[in-house]
Amino acid sequence: MLVGSQLRRVAVIGGVRIPFARAHGAYAAVGNQELLTASLAAVVDRYALRGERLGDVIAGAVTKHSSQWNLARESVLGCGLAPETPGLDLQRACGTSLEAAILIGNKIALGQIDAGIAGGVDTVSDPPVVFSRDYQQLMLRSFRARSFGERIKPWFGLRPRHFNPVLPGVGEPRTGMSMGQHCEQMARTWQIGRQEQDELALESHRRASKAWADGFMSDLVVPHLGLKADNNVRADTSLEKLSKLKPSFAADGTLTARLTYGKVAAVDFVGGEGLLMAPAYAVPRMLADAGLGLQDFDFYEIHEAFAAQVLCTLKAWASQQFCRDRLGLPGPLGAIDRTKLNVKGGSVAIGHPFAATGARIVAGLAKLLAERGSGRGLISVCTAGGMGVTAIMER
Repeated sequence: MLVGSQLRRVAVIGGVRIPFARAHGAYAAVGNQELLTASLAAVVDRYALRGERLGDVIAGAVTKHSSQWNLARESVLGCGLAPETPGLDLQRACGTSLEAAILIGNKIALGQIDAGIAGGVDTVSDPPVVFSRDYQQLMLRSFRARSFGERIKPWFGLRPRHFNPVLPGVGEPRTGMSMGQHCEQMARTWQIGRQEQDELALESHRRASKAWADGFMSDLVVPHLGLKADNNVRADTSLEKLSKLKPSFAADGTLTARLTYGKVAAVDFVGGEGLLMAPAYAVPRMLADAGLGLQDFDFYEIHEAFAAQVLCTLKAWASQQFCRDRLGLPGPLGAIDRTKLNVKGGSVAIGHPFAATGARIVAGLAKLLAERGSGRGLISVCTAGGMGVTAIMER
């Protein structure tokens, strides 16, 4: 519902996060709510928001316990914002926090709120371990019984197998394959070699390491639980070291940028399209909305779910056949200047806590545009379920 007569411009003021950590390390003893609360508290402290009521806070997690059904609101209540600030849980796999930023932007543009926070969190160190459905049904039969005897009877069917834990699945429900296995298929389809992937991964680590060394991250990341920096970044890696790895699968207080366009897409990955190829479709549709070409950007932030995924997407955009047959375009979108791609490192180096990646990219790109003084950046995030979330930021 539009409040007023015209859409309002949406400003990205900035962002703060806690360091990304390796699994079962610095954050092994805490869960999603503690991590999201800490991140929101950092935003509150940085922008003097303690006790302030914001229009909305939208955030989410991909891997979370059923008890965290109101994760965003509970984190809001513990972060220092006024308790009258609402919180909304959202989940769109790896695109969760970018989708959250788009929704906050939409609410501001429509005049429904004046300001809000978008975010995301994920930890695999605190997975929701549950028991089998057979065990669940046994307990429910006992619970529904009306007499003591009927309540006891189901328990005579209890067997050791009922105590085997069920961990969160990493495979696509419709194919049974993991994201990595799907990406291997994409690499074969698009003929992406191992060396190309190693070279992109090396550049990701080099650029992330330099971003930390140059102080670019200093006001984007605050220490938490003894961790002062992202501990996934390997400053000392090399092509030789990467080639030896075994394959895992077959500015403060000022307007920094405008969030101007957003687009989502999905592909039929069960029917043969690559699981992580949806951004290859979403980006050209968004470019059409904006009246822009693929080369009309100063920065490209393409989420590195895998090095091969990025390379497949770039190859698709440069393919006349793909752009003609799949996108309905008269010619290829073309190539991008790779020196403008993930200039401060990407997910391969920094890490990918699923729902948090989009917000990391938004904050980092806002700072890049602020430092440059003007410009335009493209964000592209692939997700599980064959979806993609994309956005454009401008200054």
